Amino acid sequence: MAIKTTRWDSAQHLKTEEDRQLYLDACLEEAGDDPAFILHSLGVIARSQNMSQLSRETGLTREGLYKALSTDGNPSFVTITKVAKSLGFKLSFQPA
Repeated sequence: MAIKTTRWDSAQHLKTEEDRQLYLDACLEEAGDDPAFILHSLGVIARSQNMSQLSRETGLTREGLYKALSTDGNPSFVTITKVAKSLGFKLSFQPA
């Protein structure tokens, strides 16, 4: 009998604001100097919510959001800040 598996999607497990915050914190810690990993984690959080609503709030198309937040995406800083704000996050910088 063959084992049936499904692809893991972290977005399906991010149900609350606390889940999303803890996920982002873990990804930021894990990412190190890899901005693509951080973009991917924002994309996962975005998919855990309503992409159509995020599209309306940011003024970007859904397709544009998916592309910008993929590991191959190269969004502008403005796009990142719009997405972060719409997801309920505030960017800040701290001394290293």
